[in-house]
Amino acid sequence: MTPKKTLGEFIIDNQNQFEYSTGELSRLLNAIRLASKAVNHEVNKAGLVDIIGATNQINHSDETQQKLDVFANHAFKRALINRDIVCGFASEEEENFISISSTNSNNNNNYVVLVDPLDIDTNVSVGTIFSIYRRLSSNTNAVSVSDFLQKGIQQVAAGYVLYGTSTMLVYTTGHGVNGFTLNPALGTFYLSHPNLKFPKSGNIYSINEGNYVHFPDGIKKYIKYCQENIDGRPYTSRYIGSLVSDFHRNLIKGGIYLYPPTSQHSNGKLRLLYECNPIAFLAEQAGGSASNGTKRVMEVEPKELHQRTPFYCGNIGMVQRIESFLREN
Repeated sequence: MTPKKTLGEFIIDNQNQFEYSTGELSRLLNAIRLASKAVNHEVNKAGLVDIIGATNQINHSDETQQKLDVFANHAFKRALINRDIVCGFASEEEENFISISSTNSNNNNNYVVLVDPLDIDTNVSVGTIFSIYRRLSSNTNAVSVSDFLQKGIQQVAAGYVLYGTSTMLVYTTGHGVNGFTLNPALGTFYLSHPNLKFPKSGNIYSINEGNYVHFPDGIKKYIKYCQENIDGRPYTSRYIGSLVSDFHRNLIKGGIYLYPPTSQHSNGKLRLLYECNPIAFLAEQAGGSASNGTKRVMEVEPKELHQRTPFYCGNIGMVQRIESFLREN
């Protein structure tokens, strides 16, 4: 049996695919790997130590911060800053971005990273989402907000870490999507899911139907369409509430994830930069699609760090269908 390639070996073998092949992006991905292992360790013992539940702090969105969120945010920030490989860091858990000065005058770093440290705090599969851009400003100056407010099409890499019964790191640099599974005995990620692709068709829809009365008419009618007993339907309803978990299942099995606007939240609740753009990049690289209901998510012009957007992501045909329902209604 041929030994499986490790994540480190895969990064090195493929670093020449990058337009700016200096090894900088490879070191950055390795730092994310390191942080994900630290978070995985805490997630797996969360029921045994005092690291689950809420803190007494409120974040910028008036949401109570969870202990695991705070730990994960600190782990990724520390790994990226201390290793001197990024010039800027932004997190869903923090109001403003952080500008990072390189300690090496001959090595002015060129990448900014945006992170959703942990997307849920319950005993189900949870995940970290990350997005990487090459800075727009001169590397002789500190980064500015414009370095973070880039369209999704300008991402150079994106991915997620899924902490579950097995822990996976899935990422893309614009050359397909590959998944790596952690061997906990060795602390090493191995290539387990090369060249991930959506199935040609899907039969799963993932949406919080508890908000049904607050949905736009187009979404209500699409749900009824999914439930009809005709032409291969009804579809199966599967919703965990963790974006990473729901997206990963639909990527493997075929389906669509929906987070529409509601009468209470006119732009939905997902963040464009921290959640939607990186997941959209992965979806497109895996042969899927991602939309805000009217246009490709990755072409939306960001106006602020914590901008929210409606989000529909999955098999191309299913995304096109939801867009048609929204146009008609």
